[in-house]
Amino acid sequence: MCGIVGFLSAAPDPLDALTLRHMADAVAHRGPDDAGYWTDPEHGIALGHRRLAIVDLSASGHQPMVSACGRYVLVFNGEIYNHATLRQALGAWAWRGQSDTETLLACITRHGIVASLPLLCGMFAFAVWDRQTDTLTLVRDRLGEKPLYFGWQGQGGAAVFLFGSELKALKAHPAFCAEINRDAICLLLRHDCIAAPHTIYRGIQKLEPGCWLTVLLRQPEPVRGVYWSAAEVARHGTGSGRFTGSPEQAVDGLEQVLGQAVGQQMVADVPLGAFLSGGIDSSAVVALMQARSARPVRTFSIGFEEAGYNESAHARAVARHLGTTHTELTVTASAALALIPRLPILYDEPFGDSSQIPTWLVSQLARQQVTVALSGDGGDELFCGYPRYPASARRWRQLSRLPLAWRRPLGAALQRLPAGWLDGERRSRALALLGCTSVDAVYRCIVSHWQNPTALVPGAVEPATRLSAGLPALTGLDNMQRMMVLDRVGYLPDDILTKLDRAAMSVSLETRVPMLDHRVVEFASRLPLDCLLRDGQSKWVLRQVLYRYLPRRLVDRPKMGFAVPLAGWLRGPLRDWAEALLDPATLRCEGWLDPAVVREAWAHHLQGRDNRVHQLWNVLMFQAWLHHNAA
Repeated sequence: MCGIVGFLSAAPDPLDALTLRHMADAVAHRGPDDAGYWTDPEHGIALGHRRLAIVDLSASGHQPMVSACGRYVLVFNGEIYNHATLRQALGAWAWRGQSDTETLLACITRHGIVASLPLLCGMFAFAVWDRQTDTLTLVRDRLGEKPLYFGWQGQGGAAVFLFGSELKALKAHPAFCAEINRDAICLLLRHDCIAAPHTIYRGIQKLEPGCWLTVLLRQPEPVRGVYWSAAEVARHGTGSGRFTGSPEQAVDGLEQVLGQAVGQQMVADVPLGAFLSGGIDSSAVVALMQARSARPVRTFSIGFEEAGYNESAHARAVARHLGTTHTELTVTASAALALIPRLPILYDEPFGDSSQIPTWLVSQLARQQVTVALSGDGGDELFCGYPRYPASARRWRQLSRLPLAWRRPLGAALQRLPAGWLDGERRSRALALLGCTSVDAVYRCIVSHWQNPTALVPGAVEPATRLSAGLPALTGLDNMQRMMVLDRVGYLPDDILTKLDRAAMSVSLETRVPMLDHRVVEFASRLPLDCLLRDGQSKWVLRQVLYRYLPRRLVDRPKMGFAVPLAGWLRGPLRDWAEALLDPATLRCEGWLDPAVVREAWAHHLQGRDNRVHQLWNVLMFQAWLHHNAA
């Protein structure tokens, strides 16, 4: 795992080499083992790399790496899990080492950049400079495990195209213009995160999963392409690609394809372990790891002192049954609270998923013993794990029976209810639901924290996302399958994987997600809904796999999120911190958020009238980020 940076400029400057180093140093935490730089001042291209050595620890894995033919120069972040197979397919080749970076360069040399992408199995973000055509191509993996930011900065002949693994790398370039994108704040308030391709800065974008982009210096608008689409995979899975075997064959098939992914992702030349919460997803990954390991797998979990937020006993029981070497940490409120001021630094742009706190803490715990950790993320989005899927489908069935003519008076009646009958967040959600005319709209409403974020951000226009605009390829899918796909293209890369990448890489830990091997995703997309949700039980097919390794008593228990007791903390030890960030005079002076709306939510939360923790945490994370960047 690594950090990549670079820029393309029509007017190279003698200081460009120093600027490149500053950009790379900004992401040194992503790659503390080595640093490399390559520049071609004549063509205005500069590439930088910070390396976390995982496979082939020798100098032969040093980057930027030039192809054997001399045509291509590559900076690469990630892992190509099938690179040994790709080497065999390439036949005779003058290999210099054992790194997957060299394998990728050989594929590009043989097949070309875009034609190589379907061959790759892995997580990655990389940039390739083609010295023959003077073009720069950026690529991101299929599900969006690895990040990649880019954008033009400056005007006319002084314009510079910047890219990097994190925004802090782009900010290290003197041409970077830190103009806040007011519209993007609405996305944060609605969904905890800023959905791709948008970012908190104007002129800067995130490359979307499964996409490539080619830049020519004198052509401002890049050429874009898609080489893999979760929506298209789902559409194919409901048509000619649908799984037609028995439920037992579905279980066998999942065990085989997931086991293959886990096995490939266990390859490393450094210590390796896994996160283990005791839930279905992480338990399945660890069970398949232990079945393939001759020694006990190292597993890690954390818990909180508050009983309702502590899963450590479940993780301990699973670890004991599987025979792993287990390490757990009980986190005190003071330890978690000490992390909060660092969150704006770790996440670069405002990020409001509060499970960022336990994710960082378990990453720090694991990094004390291992350099690579496998994670169970992705299981909910693949196997219908979230309760909101059936809940949204049920709400839509109810709503679709309600004549449109009845909705307006019903909404008026809801607004007249006494304050104590329905808290503010539930009231606004109920009113928004009455205006929904599709199941997608119902789902967007249910997963939104602020139903009307533009009321909170004066002068903003909320940008369209794949959740708000819909996906044409989803035509023909069952309602719950639609929601899973919407999460795979939005919530999963923009929230879950962003949270995991930034938390782990901040402590120089590589995380791997076997559930998101594209072959697992494609297999899950082919399964009929009754293999995913059966008799009210979610993740049916994944549970059946896990029953082969664990007794049912360790598998079948209520779902717990990876959460922290923020609601109480905001009324207690975090109250002074929050009060300072939500000061009405400060909000009014800054001009980004409406002080009256913010203070109303804060007052209701403090009084215990509403639990507004999700809404308030997004506001607080924006304010904390704003103050950090203004310092």
